[in-house]
Amino acid sequence: MAIILGTLLDHFFVTRGMYEFPVRPLPEEFSINIDFTLIVLPIFVVLILHLILQVKKWGRIGIILFVSLLMPVGEKLAEALGLFRHSEQWEHIYSFFGYLIFWSVIYGFYRWLEQRD
Repeated sequence: MAIILGTLLDHFFVTRGMYEFPVRPLPEEFSINIDFTLIVLPIFVVLILHLILQVKKWGRIGIILFVSLLMPVGEKLAEALGLFRHSEQWEHIYSFFGYLIFWSVIYGFYRWLEQRD
């Protein structure tokens, strides 16, 4: 789910010119960085879910908030390294709220799958 959602969101924002990935594998075929969506994001999701499952409700909320706050910092680092570029209209607070929703959806989906068993 995280791979699909991450890929769709990246594609949405790239096609609207909100950001771009100047350095990416297979740039002729993909406008997004497939290394991030196929490798980095799944590993990160597994690690975050593992942490979230170790704590109670307020700890889960805290982890989701903390990780969401770190994402704009990671974006700024990626920009400094030349891996990521935002448009002039982009505000990094968008990333915080976007990842807050993303992590909440991923955790909610995980809980839904867990309850089905």
